[in-house]
Amino acid sequence: MDELIWDTARASRAWLDAANGTGDTELTCRVLKLTEEVGEAAAAWIGVLGQNPRKGATHTREDVAAELADVVFTALVAIESLGMDARSVVSACAAKVRSRLA
Repeated sequence: MDELIWDTARASRAWLDAANGTGDTELTCRVLKLTEEVGEAAAAWIGVLGQNPRKGATHTREDVAAELADVVFTALVAIESLGMDARSVVSACAAKVRSRLA
């Protein structure tokens, strides 16, 4: 399953490259796509809390988790789009965070 994540991130990057190119504008859009996904996660959490009185509770924690997974995957594709190996970048980040926990 682990390989599925990394292989799919690379395949998504290749698909986007073929469809949209690889220029700076395209890379900017891929990075900005994270903002869109984070907004969807925030909207889902607001829906869990029922913060909009007109709508009430509209989402579940599972919905929020799915939106957060979209954020993570979008970030992996953005990393790959920068020409870097997402697995290596994420592993380095995890090692940095882990060192702070000691």
